[in-house]
Amino acid sequence: MDRFLDPNRTEVGCDEAGRGCLAGPVVAAAVILPPDFDIIELNDSKKLTASKRESLRPRIEEQAIAWAVGVCSPSEIDEINILKASFLAMHKALDQIDHPFDHILVDGNRFTAFRNFDHTCVIKGDGKYASIAAASILAKTHRDEIMKKLAREHPQFGWERNMGYPTRDHRSAIANHGPTPHHRMSFTLLPPQLKLDL
Repeated sequence: MDRFLDPNRTEVGCDEAGRGCLAGPVVAAAVILPPDFDIIELNDSKKLTASKRESLRPRIEEQAIAWAVGVCSPSEIDEINILKASFLAMHKALDQIDHPFDHILVDGNRFTAFRNFDHTCVIKGDGKYASIAAASILAKTHRDEIMKKLAREHPQFGWERNMGYPTRDHRSAIANHGPTPHHRMSFTLLPPQLKLDL
């Protein structure tokens, strides 16, 4: 994994978590790492265990030059669509970065420009650049924290385990109990063979 795309610029890495979920927000993070950050354990958050992500989170938050998290609610997702909401969550995170930067590294192949900053989209960037990997870990751990809190309000959906993703148990609970205000109504909550009366 590389530390920087361009070591002569101040880069902020961005990534999101929760794009494919049926419930809960989409959460994005933006991170500027110092040149001496130990990147050995960094990786795409999906390739790390939950315990490893949780152990890396405080190290990233304590040692980063700057970091921030942005959240888009299910209602925002329903209103503008999940792709635009992912970009908006990234913009919300970038808005909170209180350290000067001049380049944005974004995981994926598309992005809506943030103000007048240069940006580079990197497919599978969370496995290639340290700042994107760090953003991936923060986005995932902050989102998991949100879903665990929501799970206490709606225990029947098992969000503390599935984090809102479309597992069989999650969809079964939607069929049996109906959706909550935290579900994304613009998504296909149930497969066509299961009828949901709304």
